[in-house]
Amino acid sequence: MIYFYDGSKDAFLTALLYAFSDDDAVLTSGRAQLSLSQKTVFVCTDKRRAEKAKKRLLELDKDSMSDLDTLLRSGEEDRDTVALNYFKFLAKAGKPVRGMLAEDAVAAADACIRRVNFEVHRMHGFLRFMECESGALYAPCAPDADIVDLLARHFLVRLKGYPFVIHDTKRQKAAVSDGTKLFTAPLGQAEVVLSADEEAWQALWREYYKTVNIPSRERLKQMRGYMPVRYWKFLPEKNDPPN
Repeated sequence: MIYFYDGSKDAFLTALLYAFSDDDAVLTSGRAQLSLSQKTVFVCTDKRRAEKAKKRLLELDKDSMSDLDTLLRSGEEDRDTVALNYFKFLAKAGKPVRGMLAEDAVAAADACIRRVNFEVHRMHGFLRFMECESGALYAPCAPDADIVDLLARHFLVRLKGYPFVIHDTKRQKAAVSDGTKLFTAPLGQAEVVLSADEEAWQALWREYYKTVNIPSRERLKQMRGYMPVRYWKFLPEKNDPPN
């Protein structure tokens, strides 16, 4: 059986109760390849059922909701089923199972959580802010996981007092701060006008990069290891300035 849900935490918890006894359950918030023999269920959020499931999971593992939040942020196609299998195993075990990595359900969830957390850590260093003409800072990105709000919490402390926007161009959403508070909102394309200082600094940085770069001794494999190619489009040194 394939269970479709809207991707929210409450809908997931509702689906968990519906699919708990289905050993072959597949859960998805996106598109799934269907065969003629497979049946589908579209799960609607039931607040009462979701609260019941949440309460029980927290009784078994006080960090279970934190794990769920991280798993649902993953950009991997099978994240929903990975989370479903993990929480079904937790409920059947009746105790925290985080360290039981010999179990497939636990190992898959652990790997997924680690990848999300690693990307958050990596993006702390990879994110590039640009100063806009208004004085606000703007940073576009397209992370694999849905982590723009987590990044914003980090930079709210690092950039205390500075207004900024972290724009997830992949999901068309942004985390916005006025320097003290945060909120997230849908954001498609952003019209960004850079300050004169920012344009000068970017030009200087490109010139420095060209100066220290030795074309005959490029180590592209090593470069990709340190900085994955999917992040290059947001680096001034890897892109020509706009006309």
